[in-house]
Amino acid sequence: MTRPSKMRNLLTTIFIVFLSFIFFHGCAALGKGTLTGGWKPVPNVTDPMVVEIGQFAVVEHNKKVQAALKFRKVVSGESQVVDGMDYNLTIKAVNGGLVFNYVAVVWDKPRQKFRQLVSFKGPI
Repeated sequence: MTRPSKMRNLLTTIFIVFLSFIFFHGCAALGKGTLTGGWKPVPNVTDPMVVEIGQFAVVEHNKKVQAALKFRKVVSGESQVVDGMDYNLTIKAVNGGLVFNYVAVVWDKPRQKFRQLVSFKGPI
């Protein structure tokens, strides 16, 4: 291989790497594609899907520990892209006539119709 040919191959490789870098980071910056990562606030805690996940958390907790909490509302929440979506919700529920907040983490994969209570803590 001649020297100009080697130089051309090297420059072509560098160019391809550079374009790949720009493309993938550009997509991430524009919100394209699915990126796993940090928790982001749930913009609307009254969204029917978020409320349903909060209700699910209370029902599953009641089954696991034979409790009788009654769901009131989702107070706040965060979501995180994983294999599906994790929801970290602060939930207001009634326990024996008293109202308390609880924190639940739910793993949701709607396409597979899968939902799992990961943790439930409280009252807080």
